[in-house]
Amino acid sequence: MNDFVFQLLMGGAPPAEGAASPNPIMTFLPFVAIIAIFYFLIIRPQSKKQKETQKMLSALKKGDRVVTVGGIHGTIQTVRENSLILRVDDNTKIEFSRSAVSSIVSHGKDKEDRDEDKDDGDSEADGGEGK
Repeated sequence: MNDFVFQLLMGGAPPAEGAASPNPIMTFLPFVAIIAIFYFLIIRPQSKKQKETQKMLSALKKGDRVVTVGGIHGTIQTVRENSLILRVDDNTKIEFSRSAVSSIVSHGKDKEDRDEDKDDGDSEADGGEGK
């Protein structure tokens, strides 16, 4: 009984009496196919995602709005080698490990861009009407 199950798992029915034994390459072909399927469906996508996450974490900079794995939204105030300080409210700053960042909501702006946004915001506050 055990030999029969083993032969089925190894790639076919047991040979009939007097028949030649199965080709060893054909015996290992199902194992090779399973390994290839695991590689393309599980291992490769996971390593690709890990590289993207590492690239995102290395590109973090001051002013970026991020979300942590715990769901806390904040703006990066200080970037250190292994940690970040997030400003989550006007007077509240929390230190997190870099690996705790799950995504970047928006990238920080340069000082010039912020000044331009303030100028644009003034005209919108007037109702968008010219002077």
